[in-house]
Amino acid sequence: MAVIEVANLHKRYGDQVAVDDVSFTVERGEIFGILGPNGAGKTTTVECVEGLRVPDSGSISVLGFDPRQDGWEVRRRVGVQLQKSELPEKMRVAEAMDLYSSFYPNPADGDKLLDDLGLTSKRRTPFKKLSGGQQQRLAIALALVGNPEIAFLDELTTGLDPQARRDTWQLVEQIRDRGVTVVLVTHFMEEAERLCDRLALVDAGRVVALDTPAGLVSRVDGGGQRLRFRASVDFDDRLLTDLPEVTSVAHTASQVVVTGNGNLLHAVSSTLASRNVVPLDLRIEQTNLEDAFVALTGRRLVEES
Repeated sequence: MAVIEVANLHKRYGDQVAVDDVSFTVERGEIFGILGPNGAGKTTTVECVEGLRVPDSGSISVLGFDPRQDGWEVRRRVGVQLQKSELPEKMRVAEAMDLYSSFYPNPADGDKLLDDLGLTSKRRTPFKKLSGGQQQRLAIALALVGNPEIAFLDELTTGLDPQARRDTWQLVEQIRDRGVTVVLVTHFMEEAERLCDRLALVDAGRVVALDTPAGLVSRVDGGGQRLRFRASVDFDDRLLTDLPEVTSVAHTASQVVVTGNGNLLHAVSSTLASRNVVPLDLRIEQTNLEDAFVALTGRRLVEES
């Protein structure tokens, strides 16, 4: 059952088109990702869905309500963690929870939320003295205090160290386990691949593909594998390109990159051994979401971000 339906959404700022004919649906209980580089129109899209911006055209339904006409109903039923949000520096964690709880008729138990998110010991800590990860945990708590049916999380882990990022990923999965539908806006490939049930790849204001992470990956050379190694001696590429498991052989400055499917490792290593070629520093890589993004948009997300 779709809890969000977006059709032909369009938004421009002067001469710049930020969102160009975007359409997608979000199913109840899923983590739906919107993935794309900075400036792709991700935040503008979700802010239109949340009712924070007015689109120029198109239709939006959130839990059966139009955010433009039924903004109060939408805001009562969703939780929002904005891309950039700050609290007063001296506001304590418990004070923030009490303030946000007062906005809703049936708020969640704030103390339990803080406990679930590991913030009980920080109840009296001012916002400015929280670490980046703790501030993000507080942002999640404030987004959930209204007992939302849908939570919008926009660039949730930007600026966090790797450990804090992975801890936050676990929290997102816990949110979904609470029965909350999650819309996750991100430009991190690993984050999207780890968390999302389905993804909309957004580039230059348009949805270029919408599928599961595995479905998007499968569009790239069948979702195959890559072998990277340094060859102990030079060899003729035809030694490997003639193998049925190999789809391509490429060279970088110091490495050979072999792409293929099936039992690629065995086929390549045994063939090289038969010609006394040793694959040094051999690495096995699966085709991933970044490969899919490059194939579908023609550019790398990390470079654009």
